[in-house]
Amino acid sequence: MNEVVTQIADKVGITPEKAEKAVGMMLGFLQREGADGPVAKMIEAIPGGTDLVARFNGEGSGSGGGLLGGLMSAIGGGGIMGLGQQLMSEGLGMSEISALAKETIAIARQHAGDETVDQVIASVPGLSQFA
Repeated sequence: MNEVVTQIADKVGITPEKAEKAVGMMLGFLQREGADGPVAKMIEAIPGGTDLVARFNGEGSGSGGGLLGGLMSAIGGGGIMGLGQQLMSEGLGMSEISALAKETIAIARQHAGDETVDQVIASVPGLSQFA
């Protein structure tokens, strides 16, 4: 288990397995929704970030999470709200999702720097509420 994921899990109060999947889903979402250069730079700077995106790529698993995400996008419910729905389908509550997002951004700032993270936040509608 990645040290960064364990740190986030401890701060949010969820299992490392849930945190690992949620962080991977969040980073995958950013990779799809954000400005290519800053997002790639940020993900590569986070220890294990690239691996998490490769493993979870923003999709829920199990009972059709990926399909639900695809349907949400198709009917206009994608974006940050669609990600929230996917994370809730993984058993996370809104307070946990908010805390996860804030901790993930804090970790990204530690590893990628404020300038890169600010560019990512500016490129994804709705993300600033977690900064």
